Amino acid sequence: MLDLWYSLVDLFPGDWTRFLFMKQALLAILLVMPPLSLLGVLVVNHRMAFFSDVIGHSALTGLALGALCGMADPSPAMPLFAAALAVLVTLLKHYTRASTDTVIGVIFALVISLGVVLLSRGGGFSRYTPFLIGDLLSIQEREIMLLLVVLVGVLIFWLLFFNGLLLVSVNPTLARSRGKQVRMLELTFALLLALVVTVSIQWVGILIISSLLVLPAAAARNLASSMRQYHVLSLIIAIISGISGLIISYYWGTASGATIVLCAALIFFLTVLGRQMRPN
Repeated sequence: MLDLWYSLVDLFPGDWTRFLFMKQALLAILLVMPPLSLLGVLVVNHRMAFFSDVIGHSALTGLALGALCGMADPSPAMPLFAAALAVLVTLLKHYTRASTDTVIGVIFALVISLGVVLLSRGGGFSRYTPFLIGDLLSIQEREIMLLLVVLVGVLIFWLLFFNGLLLVSVNPTLARSRGKQVRMLELTFALLLALVVTVSIQWVGILIISSLLVLPAAAARNLASSMRQYHVLSLIIAIISGISGLIISYYWGTASGATIVLCAALIFFLTVLGRQMRPN
């Protein structure tokens, strides 16, 4: 199947198609951007942009704890720690009187500080700096298969739980009156978000992962007139940003993840301008 993909990419214009790592990176974008764009719709609807940022930065602490446990490759500790953090934040939202952004802010400060302290102990922080910016061009075939599994999992989740989550984001009280398990839905979504974010971080980067969740959905929200359009536009914007950012980064010699974010940000500002120019 991958050989067929490589042959198809050869038909694209440009000399970047000659390189195997670019073909693999392009396929990775087509696999990772759809789940990020779909989750981003609910992240924006639930006003969870700050939460997604906390989950992304928690990867530092997950790496540190994995290293302390003696793991040769501490990256598997990231989703485990992020999942535990997602549960903690979700529970604290319901069991404290503090506002949601205050709870998330406290957790963010604790997590990022703990991660930096543990990783910098003994001067070893530099070993983990690649996780900050990601390296999409280093992705391998087995990792592409992991992204495919994640994509399928997100699509199944969407079919099963999206309507309930959308109702919760609009009116939690109404959702409860209709028999929806609000807390369980929120917890399930938080765990899925933590999993997708931490799996993607190795190639996207800790510093910009939340941007790829928020920007396509925010841009789509400026244009969409229905929930179906919202999803479709978010997906299209994410794919366009991903492909254009990858190709531009090749010719400019820049970090691919950050270049993709800049493309998404440009599209967002264009949608803002277009919305302002639209007749009432």
